[in-house]
Amino acid sequence: MTKKPATPKKPKRAVIPAGTASIDAVYDILARDLGLPKHFGRNLDALYDALTGDVAGSFEIVVEDAKALERALGAKGKALLSALREIGKTRSDAAVTLRR
Repeated sequence: MTKKPATPKKPKRAVIPAGTASIDAVYDILARDLGLPKHFGRNLDALYDALTGDVAGSFEIVVEDAKALERALGAKGKALLSALREIGKTRSDAAVTLRR
């Protein structure tokens, strides 16, 4: 019997849609779609730790409207986008796309 080649696993994907207006909504989307651990502390340091160490396998994060998210969240938005960029650079199996 011939074995079929293994189908590569699709990376987990989280999309932060345009119009997202709270950091809690961002955390909810990332936790749900990327499987953040239950102990995730819902702050930027905890998010960075979870995405660089706790989430197994490849993943993609897409922010549909980064400029609008930064305007809506102010300093938290700027820090969030900076953290996401850094995560994309830190993990070779993570892709971060910031649109607009």
